[in-house]
Amino acid sequence: MTISPDDDFAAAEYALGTLDASERATLAARRLREPDLDEAIRSWEERLAPLTEAVPEIEPPRGLLPAIEARIRGASSVAPGNGMIVELERSIRRWRATAIAASLFAGALAIGFVARETSRQPAPREYVAILQKDAASPAFAVTVNLDKQELTVRPVAAQAPPGKSYELWIIDAKLGAPRSLCVIGDTPRGASLSAYDPAVVAGATYAVTVEPPGGSPNGKPSGTPVFVGKLIPVAP
Repeated sequence: MTISPDDDFAAAEYALGTLDASERATLAARRLREPDLDEAIRSWEERLAPLTEAVPEIEPPRGLLPAIEARIRGASSVAPGNGMIVELERSIRRWRATAIAASLFAGALAIGFVARETSRQPAPREYVAILQKDAASPAFAVTVNLDKQELTVRPVAAQAPPGKSYELWIIDAKLGAPRSLCVIGDTPRGASLSAYDPAVVAGATYAVTVEPPGGSPNGKPSGTPVFVGKLIPVAP
């Protein structure tokens, strides 16, 4: 679509309803034989239609209209019917169009902001981690639900050495020493995370150590971790 800035402004005024009867009739006749102008008017009508009902009545600044009317009367006493009157009348209409368009634009921004905020995806509240050693096969799968403050660890391919147990730890600088979460058996095991900050839970490292049967006797890891992993968010 190729259309001059003046015609585009006239199309906006047509859609806003700020043209006088003769100008509107002229533009209505033109749009019948000028497809680009007709498309411009339709485009403005589509953009403005959803917002027009929400636009409050707009009053000009105090003193503006009396000043313009005084200028019109002054122009009329010097040269009745000259072009200045027409230009001043167009100035009033253009001010109205600009004010309305500004309100519509502000309304569009507000609607866009609300739509963006309501459509924004919530922060993920579920996480999963695969605990493994280097690039070896996954040993354990850890899932975390922050809303329920629960963790579940499931054995995948790891088997504890004879006479030993695996124990799961949460490791983060904010916690100081590693904290035990649970001793891992051959079936899924749950653990409560209510004692931990959700931000710490989401960013911590999870590690498994080999311990004596029943877990560490002193609440500290007996050796270096054999399997480690980090949580990654699961799309809500």
